[in-house]
Amino acid sequence: MLMVGELIAERYELEELIAAGGMADVFRARDRLLDRTVAIKVLHDHHASDESFVERFRREAREAARLSHGNIVTVLDRGEENGTQFIVLEHVAGENLKSMLRRRGPLPVREAVELGAQIGRGLHFAHTHGLVHRDVKPQNVLVGNGGEAKVTDFGIARAAAADAITQAGTVLGTSDYISPEQARGQPADARSDVYSLGALVYELLTGEVLFEGENAVSVAMRHASEPAPSVAARRPDVPTRLDAAIERALEKDPADRFQTMGDFVAELEGCLAALDGDGGEPTVVVPRRRAPVRATRRRARRIPLLVGVALLLVAAAVAGLLLWPDNTGRVPLTPGRTPPASGASFHLRGVGAYDPQGDGSEHNDRVSQATDGNAATYWETDHYASDTFGNLKRGVGLVLDAGKASEPKAISVSTDTPGFTALIQAGDSPTGPFSPVSSSQTVHGSASFSLHLSSAKRYFVVWITRLGSGNVAHVNEVRATE
Repeated sequence: MLMVGELIAERYELEELIAAGGMADVFRARDRLLDRTVAIKVLHDHHASDESFVERFRREAREAARLSHGNIVTVLDRGEENGTQFIVLEHVAGENLKSMLRRRGPLPVREAVELGAQIGRGLHFAHTHGLVHRDVKPQNVLVGNGGEAKVTDFGIARAAAADAITQAGTVLGTSDYISPEQARGQPADARSDVYSLGALVYELLTGEVLFEGENAVSVAMRHASEPAPSVAARRPDVPTRLDAAIERALEKDPADRFQTMGDFVAELEGCLAALDGDGGEPTVVVPRRRAPVRATRRRARRIPLLVGVALLLVAAAVAGLLLWPDNTGRVPLTPGRTPPASGASFHLRGVGAYDPQGDGSEHNDRVSQATDGNAATYWETDHYASDTFGNLKRGVGLVLDAGKASEPKAISVSTDTPGFTALIQAGDSPTGPFSPVSSSQTVHGSASFSLHLSSAKRYFVVWITRLGSGNVAHVNEVRATE
């Protein structure tokens, strides 16, 4: 067992034990070689003595080390000291999210959603690189002094997952946040992390875990069988749209949840945008997304009275009984509310690539990274033989969904591969046809395309007609302004 003051690998000096868990202890340490503070996670001896576990841990730690994202704790090194396995991580000056909750209790709505979105971005990045966490919980999220959230323990979670597969009756994951399918011993996928993040955000807003029980197994069984309680029932100031988003993330059937973490993050960002629109709740209650009939019927039996009344109001509004649109097509704001400032931004969501002269696909798994709010991530084109796509096609594009027919005044594009030429197209379907609604220009770092729309459109395309240096283009962030 390692102690404070010891030197590991003739390089890392252990300075302080900062956390102790069921699988590992964490020390703050000094990297003498690079003169920096790091964190050392040391596996407990009973895991280190299991050769099959150690091998899986080594493999998964290598995969986790490939994840470079602002919302993921970076794995710097891995090694062994006298039979003790350890990994070296970036040191995050702050505390874990569970500690913050114990200290502060329920968080302000906006802060809770911001943290949830940050965690979701990190998880989505991992998912697009083939890693599902499987043990998302506040203890595995570090919050820096600047408020940045970073997910940790990908390698350990994956190694533990493989270990649990061979153990009959083993319940995988921390029971307070475990997905129903994991509680039943079924395989986990990205939607399992969606459920766990939903449970985590629920706790950020209410200060309570979803379910309590006499032991871990009883809690896990409640996750598997009982409907999740409503956030709004415990915290009435939570907007209905946010309550519906968390409810969807917490569906028992993975098919009824958000199908990707990127979709969940996009909805959380939409909730943030609604909060920012007038400094409080969205003016008009936003209805939940349509779910399969079986899920809708099941949900109807457990919707709290307050939320049910709100949904009836929405239905009446949609039927034209309560709120009538003005001549601009927008629903009037509630009297006394201040409308959003001119030029305010609203969220676009990357939903696909547009490649009509190719195979119809161009890094479709990364389209959401162009609208995830993180300038370090991006959607990219393929690499071509020349800046004219090797004379194979006229261009390729990124399809963006505004959520409804809209008339933005401009769309801005940022990139870390300056020099490509693009224009904006618009249409009524995510698969086209699309028509140009802006002039063409070269994107040098960032560019704003003024739009000329004859009618509102829901779908927009960043249509790239010429590539820059390297014969590839990255679209790091896209935003629309109205």
